[in-house]
Amino acid sequence: MDHKVVDRIQDLHNFGEFGGVNPSISDSSTYTFLSAKKMFDTFEGKTDGCYLYSRHSSPSNLYLGEALASLEATESANVTASGMGAITAVILQLCSAGDHIVSSRTIYGGTYAFMKNLLSKFGITTSFIDITYPGCVEEAIKANTKMIFCEAISNPLLEVADLKKLGEIASKKNIPLIVDNTFSPLSITPTKHGATIVIQSLTKFINGTSDGVAGAICASKDFCLELKDVNAGAGMLLGSTLDSQRAASILKNMRTLHIRIQKHSSNALYLAENFEREGLKVCYPGLRSHPGYEVMASQMNPEFGFGGILTLDVGSIEKANQLMELMQNRNLGYLAVSLGFYKTLFSAPGTSTSSEIPLEEQKEMGLTDGLLRISIGLDNDIKRTFKMMRECMVQLDILKDRKTPILMK
Repeated sequence: MDHKVVDRIQDLHNFGEFGGVNPSISDSSTYTFLSAKKMFDTFEGKTDGCYLYSRHSSPSNLYLGEALASLEATESANVTASGMGAITAVILQLCSAGDHIVSSRTIYGGTYAFMKNLLSKFGITTSFIDITYPGCVEEAIKANTKMIFCEAISNPLLEVADLKKLGEIASKKNIPLIVDNTFSPLSITPTKHGATIVIQSLTKFINGTSDGVAGAICASKDFCLELKDVNAGAGMLLGSTLDSQRAASILKNMRTLHIRIQKHSSNALYLAENFEREGLKVCYPGLRSHPGYEVMASQMNPEFGFGGILTLDVGSIEKANQLMELMQNRNLGYLAVSLGFYKTLFSAPGTSTSSEIPLEEQKEMGLTDGLLRISIGLDNDIKRTFKMMRECMVQLDILKDRKTPILMK
């Protein structure tokens, strides 16, 4: 186990003001100053440890930021009201009109839409590249390129970015490597392999209870302070502020993250191996048949596994919809977007979370209409889950029936 990561999080302690084992929640939108000069100095960024206004920061958000910086091995971290709030703030802090971005072609649909549709209005262009070919990434970099952007494990195709090679290219070109690590918290620590800034959608695995939306930017202290600058900070001026109550809730849930990730990963690996043995077209970074298996194995923290997401291609959107509806009726999970919940969640990304990507581009990247993205839950008896899922697939003629399924131990 990477004890350093887990211990950094577990060893954090911020007692409540009355000695509570959890830090007190700051239930204020604004804060008082003992002098007018102190208020002025705080606006000018000349004070440290003073709270100004909750859009700028709050004690609860700073506590959560400390935990996230420990998670991603960065100097500091800012929290936002959503994952997209984190992504947009980072990009707009680093890019101006006339600048260029090199991005993975397989990314979350919201990120793709922001880069292609919204940034273009402000003169910022993006080249979408197959990130699994680092040479193509280097060739796409121009004189005005300001960043390389990728997901450590891509949404929804589960492509694995070779962070070491991408980091070397970014360093050579003197530009930052920005990594969205939403699919692989704890499993991968991008800063160990060359990432400059790590983004998280806290909505997913890190919170784990599907009851709130939040994001994080894990980076250097200087960059995090730039984002909060009252004059030119994208984090401050875009106003994507996380509520203190939600920050406190997510911080509590982080205490069990290492246990949950291990269970998500072990369950996903078991299902992936057994689905593959049944002859299904399954994609999971923990399978040796996965093109990115060797890269993943070389940069992962082994104790936390290969992650909790897998995909199945069942041939058509009709079959995909039938299977999801049947599995939901059998209480095997929920037909819902998002991931990282205690219950299994499944969706057809081509018509949901990746629908912003044009159909021709979906086909080009290998996103078929029969693809299911499945976030595997914390099922206690994963063998029972597999047998029930298999029965659903047999019923829909997705796979042929056998008296005895081939089970992995």
